[in-house]
Amino acid sequence: MTEAGRGEGLPEEDRESDGRRTEAGQPDQSNTDRPVRAEETIQLKVDALRADETMQLKVDSLRERHTSAQPHETMQLRAFQPPPPDPSDPSDPPERSEQSDQTDGSGRSEPSDGAPRRRGDRRKPRTRPTVTVPPALTRRLAPLVAVAAPYARRLKPVYPRPGRTGWRRWLPSWRQWLGATLAAMGLSGFLLAIAYAATDIPQNLNTYATQQDNVYFWSDGTPMARTGWVQRQAMPLKDIPEDVRWAVLAAENESFYSDPGISFTGLSRAVWRTVGQGDTQGGSTITQQYVKNVYLSQDQSVSRKFTEAMISLKLDNQMSKDKILEGYLNTSWFGRGTYGIQRAAQAYYGKDVGDLNASEAAFLASLLKGAGLYDPTLSEANHRRAVERWTWTLDRMVKIGKLSKAERDTFRTFPEPLKRNPLYDTGQQSDYLVELASQYAKKTAHITDQEFDLGGYQIYTTFDRKREGTLTEEVTKARKEAGKTAPGPAKTVHYGAASVAPDGRILAVYGGPDHRTQGYNESNASTVPAGSAFLPFVYAAGLEHGVIKQRDAPREQITPQTVYDGDDDVPVTTPEGPYWDRSGKKVSAHNDDRKSWGRISLHQALANSVNTPFMQLGMDTGLDKVKQTAQASGLLPSSMGPQVPALSLGSSTPSAIRMAGGYATFAAKGTHTEPYSVRRITRNGSAVRLDTPATRRAVGRDVAEAVTEALGESFRTAHPGVASGTAAEAATAPVAGKAGTTEDDTAAWYVGTVKSVSTAVVVYRMDLAKSLEPLPLEGVAGTRADSVAYGIWAGAMNPPV
Repeated sequence: MTEAGRGEGLPEEDRESDGRRTEAGQPDQSNTDRPVRAEETIQLKVDALRADETMQLKVDSLRERHTSAQPHETMQLRAFQPPPPDPSDPSDPPERSEQSDQTDGSGRSEPSDGAPRRRGDRRKPRTRPTVTVPPALTRRLAPLVAVAAPYARRLKPVYPRPGRTGWRRWLPSWRQWLGATLAAMGLSGFLLAIAYAATDIPQNLNTYATQQDNVYFWSDGTPMARTGWVQRQAMPLKDIPEDVRWAVLAAENESFYSDPGISFTGLSRAVWRTVGQGDTQGGSTITQQYVKNVYLSQDQSVSRKFTEAMISLKLDNQMSKDKILEGYLNTSWFGRGTYGIQRAAQAYYGKDVGDLNASEAAFLASLLKGAGLYDPTLSEANHRRAVERWTWTLDRMVKIGKLSKAERDTFRTFPEPLKRNPLYDTGQQSDYLVELASQYAKKTAHITDQEFDLGGYQIYTTFDRKREGTLTEEVTKARKEAGKTAPGPAKTVHYGAASVAPDGRILAVYGGPDHRTQGYNESNASTVPAGSAFLPFVYAAGLEHGVIKQRDAPREQITPQTVYDGDDDVPVTTPEGPYWDRSGKKVSAHNDDRKSWGRISLHQALANSVNTPFMQLGMDTGLDKVKQTAQASGLLPSSMGPQVPALSLGSSTPSAIRMAGGYATFAAKGTHTEPYSVRRITRNGSAVRLDTPATRRAVGRDVAEAVTEALGESFRTAHPGVASGTAAEAATAPVAGKAGTTEDDTAAWYVGTVKSVSTAVVVYRMDLAKSLEPLPLEGVAGTRADSVAYGIWAGAMNPPV
């Protein structure tokens, strides 16, 4: 800047830097006397600078006229940072402090040199972080920068392009096109890498995608019933034949074992169809389909497809191909309400997946394209499409080398599937069986309700299909007959029945006419008294524990030939004398038809169902001992009657299952095993641990044999025609049984054993709409000599005739 031009082009306020004025407005003579040189630059002093503070330049009064300066004029700003003061040098000026500032009349603080302080001068300097590049890195990058710099300058667009005319001036060069393409690819790859790293495989699978049904099997291993909202049963890949696997792979994704988990061409095509034309199209690998099934929704959108691709890539790197294929085969939809290849095999061909051949597998693979379009039972068009897809899949298996031409030639006829899903064919009675088995399974396998509802369990029950069918048929016949002979009472009659083996297996039950209308299971209901069917437990208790007939006398053993008074209405006594009830009356027992038998042995008393000896035997043995023996034999404590003399005559209310289990204890030589309905459980092929049914010694072997002999004579006495015709078979297949009646005629029982299998049948009346009080049978139970309960028992057990 020349001397003549110094100050020109600047506003008056800015000229204060050339000649400062005093407080009175006069020029500062100390500065005007100083000569001005053209090369002199404007120096801005910034006070309060410290070693750790950055310099902040503020020029308050610059206006638009600054731009009117001549092109040759420049403004050079120099900032000098004074060196830190040396405390040992007295010539260094002290750091400027608040006392060095002056205050004018308006209260504004001014610096000591007389210049007025501006607002910017009063603002506290801000400290800004600085970024320092390590010298070592700079040295390493310098050669790369030197090589790339010329190319970068060439790629820099210059528009219009020099040396070109017309519209070509605006076209990028091939270098620029290449650079832009490489940059876009690099940026896309970088973003994809970030997306891949940020994508996590979800920890929680879709509950619906993994939910399965529970399957129940008969004792012979055939399917009995299934429960659950979804028909799905997961199968290990090792249990799925290779022909089935490759039929699916040939139809859906033959490059499954070599692809990275996604198909770039298929994904691009699907995205183009979704975005460009407003609809969706497949193009997913099996890995992508599996991810969609178990991790994502079925929503068709670009964002969902992108997430699906990222998870598929990561899943393919973290999970083996076999595990992915196993998951896919177990979660895919095959129509007819089924998920998974196992349920599809059962729904369409009535067999397990392990029994499928390549032809049947090829048809099931076609269903993955859409069961509504390829189930041949729905329409002729579907049948035509199914055959075409089946043919194409088999040919494809030959092409990829997974099926020989010779084997392919054997599959020329389309494997027609079943007309309807057999898994839906569950009988009404099986609902009661399922209820018993599920309760037992959860209890003994320690499975929570929530875990059980998720499904996947295979419950192998103890129920015998033939025995169950026979028992149900006999009860159904009795029910129809009661409707004819006593239509009124028949409306409220109930039948409960159960068959139990000596080892505790529940072989068959009758729970009711229809579980949907009558939810509770009559075979497991503690509803009506056992009546005289309870006498064998009193007999066993006396033989096992002995009796006490006098005070302070030791217990003495009795035998089946021990004699008791069999007359009707004999008062019950204790060692202290007669037994009085709370009303002050002597307690006595009554026999059927008020018949008196005189002095009679216990064996004969049981064989003829004489009540009075056993009421007295219960008192002599001790009602606590009677109760203990009955419970040890299988009756539940909750069903036991009050501990009074009536306990010996059957005031307890056991269920049919427990009564059958109690008689089975005698057939098992005195060893009782808790009744159980499930013998084995697996979940997706793996065994589930079950608690072993409790086994205990209820009575001695000789006691059990004595009871069985008396029950055998009871059966032969009550049904001489049947017994006499079976003398030859009685030695190898003894029949033992006893009827049970109640004093008020509200229940009729028959409990007996044939070939060690014990069956209990009870008939009673109860109006569930009014109360749970038993009603008189009024003829629906038959006669004592030919009761309905015995008829059902005889038909179900099919004793020798």
